[in-house]
Amino acid sequence: MRTGLVAGLLGCLAAPAAAQSGGQAVAEAPGADKVLRVCQDPNNLPLSNRAGEGFENKIAALFAQQLGWKLEHTWYPQRMGFIRNTLRAKEEHSERFKCDLVTGVARGFELAANTHSYYRSSYAMAYVKGHGLDKVRTLDDLLALDASQRKKLRFGVFAGSPVTEWLLQNGLMEQVNWYQSQTGDAEQYPGEIIEKDLASGKIDVAFAWGPIAGYFAKRTRSASIVAIPLQSQPGMKFDFEIAMGVRHADKDFRQLIDRLIDTNQGKIQAILEQYGVPLSALPPPQPSPP
Repeated sequence: MRTGLVAGLLGCLAAPAAAQSGGQAVAEAPGADKVLRVCQDPNNLPLSNRAGEGFENKIAALFAQQLGWKLEHTWYPQRMGFIRNTLRAKEEHSERFKCDLVTGVARGFELAANTHSYYRSSYAMAYVKGHGLDKVRTLDDLLALDASQRKKLRFGVFAGSPVTEWLLQNGLMEQVNWYQSQTGDAEQYPGEIIEKDLASGKIDVAFAWGPIAGYFAKRTRSASIVAIPLQSQPGMKFDFEIAMGVRHADKDFRQLIDRLIDTNQGKIQAILEQYGVPLSALPPPQPSPP
């Protein structure tokens, strides 16, 4: 670990574990016991899984190693109630929160304080090579297909995806197979849209978040799949910055994570590239709110 990297902030975090105030226990500051507690999904590759195989797992491990802290996880499917059951939940019979760091939130996410962004990616379209779509590289190329061919296409789209507006504008909604990113089945995972349904021919074009599309296009063996990042258009945004999330009150801890992100940007990018994540340049970090 670089000595000068976090020394000052570690001093701020080294508060007494469960200090007493007026007879009431106070939740200890994150990292006071030298444990990095992260909140992650147990089955959501390429982001994270219980076996530690996702890129968010690797980045959290990198941070823990540099801090010289132990790494612990709270596992919960990243869907409705995720923050309530992880970042804001306390251990039973304790004032300690279950975890202190959500390793992936969209920039602007309001249920947690955002750290500096650590990557920027975009939604992507994916299709199987050799099935008549090989020259399609943009959404305009898709529209330029012969009308009879285009009308036969089945599109796999997640409900709430920014691609929905484009499909609506171009009269393609009747050809959509809808997918839910937040289901009640913990065994389901977003990558199934590509690894199973696109590869098997159930759908012809899948629209998915770029890291998911890139990873499963790369790892699927039953079909040769190409994933193409979508370019944002006027009034239609497909690219988003991804940050980490902490509790709003944990300002010193947020600054610590900001510094780890900033000083490890090269290593983080290398990890993301290993997973096939389509990346765009990040803007300069914005000052965190006081």
